[in-house]
Amino acid sequence: MSPALAVFCREYQVLSATNLSGLQAIYAPHIVFEDPSHQLAGLTNLQRYFEHLFSHVRHCQFEIAQIIEQEGEAFVRWQMRFSHPKLNGGEEISVPGVSHLHFSEQVDFHRDYFDLGAMLYEHIPVMGALVKSLKRRLSQ
Repeated sequence: MSPALAVFCREYQVLSATNLSGLQAIYAPHIVFEDPSHQLAGLTNLQRYFEHLFSHVRHCQFEIAQIIEQEGEAFVRWQMRFSHPKLNGGEEISVPGVSHLHFSEQVDFHRDYFDLGAMLYEHIPVMGALVKSLKRRLSQ
């Protein structure tokens, strides 16, 4: 495993509201970060995003499940577990996802793929029932 990928995996498994300093070790200053609801450029913007994210959850933990790496690029499959006081009655929510990374010395591109409905919409009163109903109908 390349050093940049090893740092990514190590730091993501210990990320928390009180431990965001590892972001500087992971990401290049010109990082481009994308997920289903955000597109950010620059380490400062990414740090603000994580500060905001962690200020609203009770806990958030990533478990790395699989890594596929080739020549400065990797796909990392993970399971995110988090709890938010306004979602799912404050109970833990588990969401699988994949991160697509480009790197040399540090990660300079990070794109997350996950089901935003499973993470958020399904746990909002009224909307959750609609999203779950729609998913059931589409699967038939």
